[in-house]
Amino acid sequence: MVRNSDLKIIRILQENSRTPFLRIAKALGVSEAAVRKRVKKLEREGVIKRYTVEVDPVKLGFEIVAFIGVDTRPEYYISTLEKLKDLDKVVSLYSSSGDHMILLECWFKDSEELAEFVKRLNSMDGVTRVCPAIILKKLK
Repeated sequence: MVRNSDLKIIRILQENSRTPFLRIAKALGVSEAAVRKRVKKLEREGVIKRYTVEVDPVKLGFEIVAFIGVDTRPEYYISTLEKLKDLDKVVSLYSSSGDHMILLECWFKDSEELAEFVKRLNSMDGVTRVCPAIILKKLK
């Protein structure tokens, strides 16, 4: 069971995964050893899976960030997921419910690249619908 203090630790680490344990301890009013122990436990339990960085795709030369909804015929769902995993434009891949069966986060240099990618998705066996949404600004 995750404690309230664990959630506070996780939020701090999500904001900056390089935050020193001493700074977290001061923010929570506990010892550094207590924070270290809780983080190690969260890692062991798989709550914290890995530490990573958040990058600005525009500063890497990607002018378009898009979330793309993809629907497939049921018998093609798994094979489509497998194919999408291997595409270099796909930054994140999600199995979802709601408006679309599959959601992709993709980065593109320009609208031409996006159009070619959407065309490629539409030509995949079993794909019934492709719905790109261009992200204008990340707010949180």
